[in-house]
Amino acid sequence: MLASKLYSPTLREIPADAEIASHQYMLKAGMLRKNGSGLYSFLPLGRRVTLKVEQIVREEMDATGAQEIMMPIMQPAEIWHESGRWSAYGPEMFKLQDRHDNGYCLGPTHEELITTLLRNELRSYKQMPLILWQMQNKYRDEIRPRFGLMRSREFVMKDAYSFDVDEEGLHKTYQIMYDAYDRVFTRCGLNFKPVEADSGQIGGSHTHEFMALAAAGEAEVVSCSKCQYAADIEKAVPNTLDMAAEDAADVELIETPNCSTIEDLANFLQIPVEKTIKAVAFDVDGKTVLCMVRGDHEVNDVAVQNLVGGNTIEPATDEELKAHGLQPGYMSPMGADTPDNESFYVIVDPTAMNVPNGVTGANKHGYHYKNVNPKRDFQNVTVATIRLMTKDDVCPHCGAPIDIVRGIEVGQVFELGTKYSEALNATFLDQNGKAKPYVMGCYGIGVTRTIAAAIEQFHDDKGIMWPVAIAPYEVVVVPVSSKDEEQMKIAEGLYTQLKGMGVDVLFDDRNERAGVKFNDADLIGYPVRITVGKKSAADQTVEIKVRRTGHEEVAAIADSAARVQAILNELRANNM
Repeated sequence: MLASKLYSPTLREIPADAEIASHQYMLKAGMLRKNGSGLYSFLPLGRRVTLKVEQIVREEMDATGAQEIMMPIMQPAEIWHESGRWSAYGPEMFKLQDRHDNGYCLGPTHEELITTLLRNELRSYKQMPLILWQMQNKYRDEIRPRFGLMRSREFVMKDAYSFDVDEEGLHKTYQIMYDAYDRVFTRCGLNFKPVEADSGQIGGSHTHEFMALAAAGEAEVVSCSKCQYAADIEKAVPNTLDMAAEDAADVELIETPNCSTIEDLANFLQIPVEKTIKAVAFDVDGKTVLCMVRGDHEVNDVAVQNLVGGNTIEPATDEELKAHGLQPGYMSPMGADTPDNESFYVIVDPTAMNVPNGVTGANKHGYHYKNVNPKRDFQNVTVATIRLMTKDDVCPHCGAPIDIVRGIEVGQVFELGTKYSEALNATFLDQNGKAKPYVMGCYGIGVTRTIAAAIEQFHDDKGIMWPVAIAPYEVVVVPVSSKDEEQMKIAEGLYTQLKGMGVDVLFDDRNERAGVKFNDADLIGYPVRITVGKKSAADQTVEIKVRRTGHEEVAAIADSAARVQAILNELRANNM
């Protein structure tokens, strides 16, 4: 490709709404353009990267024996009603009607469609195991689209679905797909970690997320410093912490003016935060849920939602709180209505239950109770682990110290079991002629999010540093002066030679200053740059520079193509 023909409109200034590196550099390098909130067009360089990620995914899916299909993006509402997820999926689903008032959605995922597609034709155990997959755009009405490709309304996803006759078969298929994902993200050059995760809206009994580790990640990952344990922080279950025993004192109502936060309260009473018991309240499908954790801990809303069993969870309103005798800013189970598990539910974390002579809200504005001992004073409550792990916790498997790092979810694998096949009456006949529901799995890769994750991991203040496998071009040949005929002849010769060797190469033949070409090469992130300079004709040498490492060397023109090929092979071998 000739740079003079390449449509890559670079920007001098980064748009103000581009907050993270991947968003900034894809816009600045002319790979991406915003068309609306959470909507983007891929320009030629961005599209080339996307196609390369897709090709890696396609090769690894083909290697598993999975078969590629294509299903419609627009799905009929009735199959979602049949599964029970039309309302349960929530406001992220784009819903629409045709001219005949028939309901549809833009597919955020395809469990319903694939199951109904097969239920009348996948009828025998002899046809299984079966894995079908597709690569297409998905749509989710994000409440706040942000960070470019990280959280957009339209994105490219690979989704696969497996069908087995029993749980044993599903476990085998799950491992096959897990291993394939490991290969995909390794080949894409990512620094990633598979972690135990919550199944969320998809459901199922067993799932792992593949997290690309990066500071810009929206998820937190708990990782053991010793064993292989790793989990999304919402999935990780911390151990119950003990506290030094004290003689139980009598509960006392105390005035605590202007102490509506835990920090204010601890400072006012001159006590450690660990001696306070914090309250957080949610609305879970219309049920008010009061959650109590130790003052230095945070509530895990996913654990709360799973425990209560609702489809949606959001902060409770002041009106909902007061309806159950709860005073915002001063809440606790003490003085509130008795929980009934129908409209009002109280959950206390076991670590909070161990706080001796603690301080908690009195459900009276400006007042708290002190000398509270939850095992004595909290009545009719449910005790369950609902707190998030902290860096001071230990590995729940081996007891070693943990790290908490940020990650970008680029893929997830699920064991669905019979959740969808039972709901949608999708069955096959087993060896005995008995009808049984499919045992299913589903497996997703965020193709466009993988691109963003790669940039978040590999960039500097000059621009992107692409892994070779997904770079828009592997090599750029840059003549310092396009007006120098000798330089242009050498550069064009190397370009032609490299193309003949199968190298994905760009020839920067533009009539631009050398500084502009070098800056663009660094910004766009070509893994290898060959510079043809003033001395190249006389010395018969060129300069080769590796973008990721900054390594520079001088090579004879006659040997340079072979040397570049060797450098690319070395980078690939190290997944760089």
